[in-house]
Amino acid sequence: MTKQTALAVLIAFALGAISGGWLTSHPPITGDAAEATPTERKPLFYRHPMNPAVTSPVPAKDEMGMDYVPVYPEEETSQKPPAGKKVLYYRNPMGLPDTSPVPKEDSMGMDYVPVYEDEAPPPGQVKINVEKIQKLGVKTETVALRPLNHTVRAVGTVQVDERRLYTVAPKFEGWIQTLHVNATGQTVRRGQVLMEVYSPDLLSAQQEYLIAYRGQKALQNSSAQTRTAAEQLVSSAWQRLRNWDVSDEHLRHLQQQGAPSQFVPLNSPVTGVVLEKPALQGMRFMPGDILFRIADLSTVWLIADVYEQDLALIHEGQNASLRVNAYPDKVFNGRVTFIYPTVTPETRTAKVRIELPNPGGFLKPALYGSVALSTSHHHGQVLAVPDSAVLDSGTRQVVLVQRGEGLFEPRVVKPGWRADGYVEVLEGLTAGETVVSRANFLIDAESNLKAALGSLGSDTGGGHTQQPTENASATADHSGYEHGHGGH
Repeated sequence: MTKQTALAVLIAFALGAISGGWLTSHPPITGDAAEATPTERKPLFYRHPMNPAVTSPVPAKDEMGMDYVPVYPEEETSQKPPAGKKVLYYRNPMGLPDTSPVPKEDSMGMDYVPVYEDEAPPPGQVKINVEKIQKLGVKTETVALRPLNHTVRAVGTVQVDERRLYTVAPKFEGWIQTLHVNATGQTVRRGQVLMEVYSPDLLSAQQEYLIAYRGQKALQNSSAQTRTAAEQLVSSAWQRLRNWDVSDEHLRHLQQQGAPSQFVPLNSPVTGVVLEKPALQGMRFMPGDILFRIADLSTVWLIADVYEQDLALIHEGQNASLRVNAYPDKVFNGRVTFIYPTVTPETRTAKVRIELPNPGGFLKPALYGSVALSTSHHHGQVLAVPDSAVLDSGTRQVVLVQRGEGLFEPRVVKPGWRADGYVEVLEGLTAGETVVSRANFLIDAESNLKAALGSLGSDTGGGHTQQPTENASATADHSGYEHGHGGH
């Protein structure tokens, strides 16, 4: 072996020892193993698969069971600002109501998302994602002139018309000989004989009349002065019998018969119903004793109790409709004839008298019923919006005017008359504008709403930074924005 050959063998042996030791400490990497250990990436957050605006810091599933999509740092940073666009501010990546004028990270290390000049709504306006508007079922309505008719509802009782209530109370002493109407509730006609009475005073008055009447006949050929005196005696005796409620028919019968009647009939002064009947067969009565109380029920009163806050809507001559439980298929129409000048302290109601015709006699005294009084705006048609469109903060009222697709402008209005689910707008709107009538989505956009209202002079702060509200769902339930009834 030559010297050169020995040197080559020594070098080969040394290289083999070195490579063998390296392979022992570093086994070869096969293709499968190389593919099994990629560089592990950590997502920044997870995005809703159907709504990119909804994110989650941890893996989650949507309402359909689909996994949220992970968003990695290179995907977020690869979105470079478009050329020529100015960044107005940076918003919270998780949708919280918090913004920043400079780039920053939130508590989880996520970068704030830039908002560019063409993405921000004009000053004083609110911008809502169109998909979100559709999802929440936002409704709008056009501002227009419309008549406002309001119905005041009250309850009351049917009562006798006091102007049609009569009593039978003789002006002389006597006894009831025959009682022809002897039951309470009985219907009587005008002029119908109620009873026949015996009275010594009435008998004497008849005799005086007959004497005067005969004397007048006998003195027809006497002097004018004598005839005049005889006529005065006859007229005086006649008037005395009339004052004692003796009917004309009985007086004519007295003239024809020429003799006084022992039993004189007393007639009903009106057609109606006997409400009270103290009279009894054979009883003695004194002057002024009430023997019958009769009511004409062809027209009745309804005395309704109207709450004091509705009194301004009630006036004399106003139409009213009555329903009673006894006749649910009938409606009785009348009109307001009087508003009583006092208010009942215990119920805070005032009494209103409604006059109702009662030709069929269905309406009976003390019957209970509910009445509806229709009122209309004295100016006819007025500019009106749905009352749900008005957001009442307690100090002012605001409506959201639609300025474009997904763009809304809060505007202060002055409400007036309210009726039938609508409210009159005295100031702040013009006919043809479109307002939001269902605005429950505004709770989710509370920060934008406050910022827009700030430009109207509110004290909610004019800056972009807003603190997140705690328990947003509770705010939605109690704020009064959803139905627009806060403070009504």
